[in-house]
Amino acid sequence: MLAHKIELKVNNKEITYFKKACGISRLAWNWGLIKWQEYYKKGIKTSGMELKKEFNSIKKKEFPFVYEVTKYAAQQPFIQLNEAYKRFFKGISEKPKLKKKNKSVDSFYIGGDQIKVKDKKVKIPNLGWIKMRENIRFEGKISNATNIKNS
Repeated sequence: MLAHKIELKVNNKEITYFKKACGISRLAWNWGLIKWQEYYKKGIKTSGMELKKEFNSIKKKEFPFVYEVTKYAAQQPFIQLNEAYKRFFKGISEKPKLKKKNKSVDSFYIGGDQIKVKDKKVKIPNLGWIKMRENIRFEGKISNATNIKNS
């Protein structure tokens, strides 16, 4: 597997989309973390996948705005939370913490099934084609992308 960073040329509409997606990702992480802690205190074992199913069952009613961005923005945090707790219980890392706006790294994940690249453009779900500062330097299939906000 190879990875590299490519800066995107974004306009105000695209910046708004990225902020929404990062916020939804942070919301899903924090919601999952709070639920995990509630269940843990009650002695109920849970997993990121179970929390994702629970979140998916309520998101249409309680968080309808999650449909404005890629589905992965609200799904991937549960997978990452599951991995974070695995590392914590093995003693490899610290206990997962809530993510605070402007205090943690804003990012969101997009699965390879939703990414398309053509020339110096990348297609983002529910947004469209975005210009990249440079071409992709590697050949092969794109398995995923993580969009990280630079300050």
